[in-house]
Amino acid sequence: MLVTWRYLWQTTPLHRTDVREDDERIRPPRLPDAAAGDTVQRAEDGHGPLFHRVFRVRIAEADIDGPRLLQHVCRHFEHFVPSEVVGIRAGELRAQGLDVADELLVEMPGPWNGPVRVVRRDRESLHLVTLRGHMEAGQVQFRAHTDGDLPVFEIELWARAATRLIHVLYSHLRVAKEIQLNMWVRFCLAAVKASGGRPADGVHISTRRLTPPPRPARKR
Repeated sequence: MLVTWRYLWQTTPLHRTDVREDDERIRPPRLPDAAAGDTVQRAEDGHGPLFHRVFRVRIAEADIDGPRLLQHVCRHFEHFVPSEVVGIRAGELRAQGLDVADELLVEMPGPWNGPVRVVRRDRESLHLVTLRGHMEAGQVQFRAHTDGDLPVFEIELWARAATRLIHVLYSHLRVAKEIQLNMWVRFCLAAVKASGGRPADGVHISTRRLTPPPRPARKR
């Protein structure tokens, strides 16, 4: 991972911003009713602070527009993750690729395997929620749209540690946090490559710590 980060810093500008102030306007989006169930691991089920992160890259000289890029991501999701860091098992997908109710297993080094489920998909976005057993509790959205005359690819996450142990690693030792950062930056760069273009001004990474939602009351 260290070698990967050194290479990324040498070849791609990474603009990192950490914002300390909370912002109620960027709470996790409400999940559709179809996403409810005992296996869904929502942010309120986790431990420690709730992190909101956005990875954003503007693409110059792209051969395709945002919706076509998002379609490519849905059809070939496993091609966008770094194979030495993460493995993807998606099962049997339909011709359109990932769609609502499909599940993925994200396989990472150590005890970090993470099942997720698709809860929304439209022409410009793909929305996943974590399931029981994932190292995080929360949601992630992939978006591809146009800003001015340039395609933009974004990954937006709302996540907390799933357990107290992972909270220590994520919030204090920063191990899991850096693994995640590495993975999503490289996902963005893979999307740029798939578009046929190049990063217009590097990858922009914004991190904000939000007040965590209250834990749900236990059923008696």
